[in-house]
Amino acid sequence: MQISNLKIRLQAAATAVAASAALVAAPSAQAAWEPTKPVEFVVPAGTGGGADQMARLIQGIVAKHNLMKQPLIVVNKSGGAGAEGFLDVKGAKGDPNKLVVTLSNLFTTPMATGVPFNWKDMTPVAMMALDNFVLWVNADTPYKTATEYMNAVKAGGPNKFKMGGTGSKQEDQILTVGLEKATGAKFTYVPFKGGGEVAVQLVGKHIDSSVNNPIEAVAQWRAGKVRPLCVFDDKRMPYPAKITDTQSWQDIPTCKEAGLPTSYTMLRGIFMPPGVSAEQQQFYIDLLKKVRETPEWKDYMEKGAFNQSSMDGAAYRDWLAKAEQQHHELMQAAGFLAK
Repeated sequence: MQISNLKIRLQAAATAVAASAALVAAPSAQAAWEPTKPVEFVVPAGTGGGADQMARLIQGIVAKHNLMKQPLIVVNKSGGAGAEGFLDVKGAKGDPNKLVVTLSNLFTTPMATGVPFNWKDMTPVAMMALDNFVLWVNADTPYKTATEYMNAVKAGGPNKFKMGGTGSKQEDQILTVGLEKATGAKFTYVPFKGGGEVAVQLVGKHIDSSVNNPIEAVAQWRAGKVRPLCVFDDKRMPYPAKITDTQSWQDIPTCKEAGLPTSYTMLRGIFMPPGVSAEQQQFYIDLLKKVRETPEWKDYMEKGAFNQSSMDGAAYRDWLAKAEQQHHELMQAAGFLAK
């Protein structure tokens, strides 16, 4: 009996110890890092453009679905072709309460300006998507195909036609130069602060064409004010829903189909400052995965005709390294590298 009682007491003691250990362990298992104050979400571009729209969508999704206890605060820092925003994030070493949404100006801005910045100066979090570019003209013009328009540009002589775009020596102008080299045409390139302004200028006939992203001109297309001629990608956009009475994104031919052998897609990625912990980085990786699973995000991807490539971790770093090299080659060919 004494032995039996001893066994019972020992088992009870072991159970009590295990329960205590579980109580101690439970809080630590749940104590993963999360922001303790509002998170600043930097947009290194103007308001109304694709990057600004994406940041504000993410901000709204996080709030609506209560994905984070602290709010995201969108701040536009577009000075110096985005250098203002990038240098701000670079200088916030170790601050986990700051994010930046990037375009391919992540590569082009330092190459064009010589500003002391490189994507490696920040912490990569996730590629959210790749953005397409579309050749747009005003709907009142007679041009129905990219070939018709480019023939008119060539016939008009050098610099008669104005191509509007976001920034100088950035994605839009790089693509314009590529288009010129592929066709022999020559535009007067007119830079603006953001894609929203570019779309307004095209509707107002202050420029003759643009290479705006789909999301930056979809409202004007739906309203019948602008016309898409081709998409600068290797394949058509896979979205069959009609945007106008007669056309969907899928109906827009690739520029290669239209006889313009030019292609280019743009990064939509998220970074943090340097010097943050792996745990802090993982919080935002997980957060953004939740964002991409929401119906609002999926609807945005379709309406904006995005290439829905996404990645994080080592795969994202490898992609960034290759993209940097590609942009260096493009900038060098266009004569846009800082002297």
